[in-house]
Amino acid sequence: MPSYRPPKITSSEITPRSIYLRRREFMTAAAASAGLAIAGGKSALADPLTATKSNYTVDEKLTPIKDVTTYNNFYEFGLDKGDPAKLSGNFKPRPWTVKVDGMVNKPGTFDIDALIKEFPPEERVYRMRCVEAWSMVIPWDGFPLSALLDKVEPLGSAKFVAFETVVRPSEMPGQSGLLQSLDWPYVEGLRLDEARNPLTLLAVGLYGETLPNQNGAPIRLVVPWKYGFKGIKSIVRITLTDKQPMNTWQVANSQEYGFYANVNPAVDHPRWSQATERRIGEGGFFSANRHLTLPFNGYADQVASLYAGMDLRANF
Repeated sequence: MPSYRPPKITSSEITPRSIYLRRREFMTAAAASAGLAIAGGKSALADPLTATKSNYTVDEKLTPIKDVTTYNNFYEFGLDKGDPAKLSGNFKPRPWTVKVDGMVNKPGTFDIDALIKEFPPEERVYRMRCVEAWSMVIPWDGFPLSALLDKVEPLGSAKFVAFETVVRPSEMPGQSGLLQSLDWPYVEGLRLDEARNPLTLLAVGLYGETLPNQNGAPIRLVVPWKYGFKGIKSIVRITLTDKQPMNTWQVANSQEYGFYANVNPAVDHPRWSQATERRIGEGGFFSANRHLTLPFNGYADQVASLYAGMDLRANF
């Protein structure tokens, strides 16, 4: 599978996974041993990962990569959590382009590798929560959606951003036959201010590796304060519009799934509570080790102002 990393790296230059996963420990130790000046009880030179923690990095145990890549909702490949990993081997994420059109000054079709070169991926460790009351902590690699939007120059009349996934029944068995469960293509949407929020990411990798097919290769949306179904995968089209899009799950079941899908522990799903969540990788399905669900998934400081005055029970 093509990677966004430079080619022809010798084995001696590759950081072992065990060290990569402990890189924050090494960085902290290095800063402590450097004898940096202390001001007000704190180091005068902040660890850059720590410095961006409030916005981009959560200080929580990462979900094991095995779970991240084998426990997925990606109905284009089947209904079971294990289907995407099992049935996505024939999917071809290259070559790939994303069309950006609608209410913009400079519409265009962009090659994914050219975008990656223009906007080098950065790591962001985000909490991710599913409406089914399970969650993960994932180190994503990507670039802000706002960077791509700036490139096409949205018109002042644009209010929403609509997204569309690829349709390839020959490579995505969940899009045809007995496994088909939804109308395709899968579509999603955000308000333009949500799309421009610095937290909103177009992810092209995870754990420092190219995004696997089962996780939405080659490019997917990550909106960490919303439930997971908002994170549309394998994006081929982004459209700026003045009308609120109807997302796929709204069309399929509007009683259970709305447009906003902000994580709200005070609003239960009709079939289960959203007050707590099961963290994947921390025990089995009936594990007593559950986490309290945080408003906006813990990102209230960054995004709550977007919804000032709104009734978040009605706008779910």
